[in-house]
Amino acid sequence: MNSTIFLSTFGLIFLAELGDKTQLTAMALALRYPWKKIFVGIAAAFVVLNLAAVLVGKVLFLLLPIFWVTLVSGLLFLYFGYSTLRHACDGDDDENRPPTASSAARTAFIMIFMAELGDKTQLVTASQAAQHSASLTQLTMVFSASTLALWTVSLLGIFAGKQLVKYIPLCWIHRSAGIMFLTFGVLTLWKLKGM
Repeated sequence: MNSTIFLSTFGLIFLAELGDKTQLTAMALALRYPWKKIFVGIAAAFVVLNLAAVLVGKVLFLLLPIFWVTLVSGLLFLYFGYSTLRHACDGDDDENRPPTASSAARTAFIMIFMAELGDKTQLVTASQAAQHSASLTQLTMVFSASTLALWTVSLLGIFAGKQLVKYIPLCWIHRSAGIMFLTFGVLTLWKLKGM
């Protein structure tokens, strides 16, 4: 059960962020600063954001009956799936130029924190935490999977992001993420039949 929670959370977050602004920001920062310092800032930002998301999810579980948490989670997945598919092939003409800062790690932390605060992956992490908050082990799985997925995507952005987009169009990466969100939305709502 815990491995399923870990893998599903990891997969959702990984695909949702692949080619997203976080990965593009990591690429842009890596062109200006040493990659290790960038990654320290990015990693710290995601730890803080995911900890907040898991705590929000746990509070939702305590305040709302599981039926409503499951319903809202399923609807969120469907919304993010629809939204991701709708904008899958939109062009991104914005250039991500990192601001000058005295510390590369601080710059990376601030940029990622502000970009991801309230973003779909933070909401999905909160949703997963609300669904799987029966034990501390499950919450730890959600937190670990989400954080590891975001770190992995950021490292890919730093090292191989430009190469990946040469072989797989960004449009198809976003479409895969959208389909995965829709699938999880349908499966989550399907659970309501048994409640």
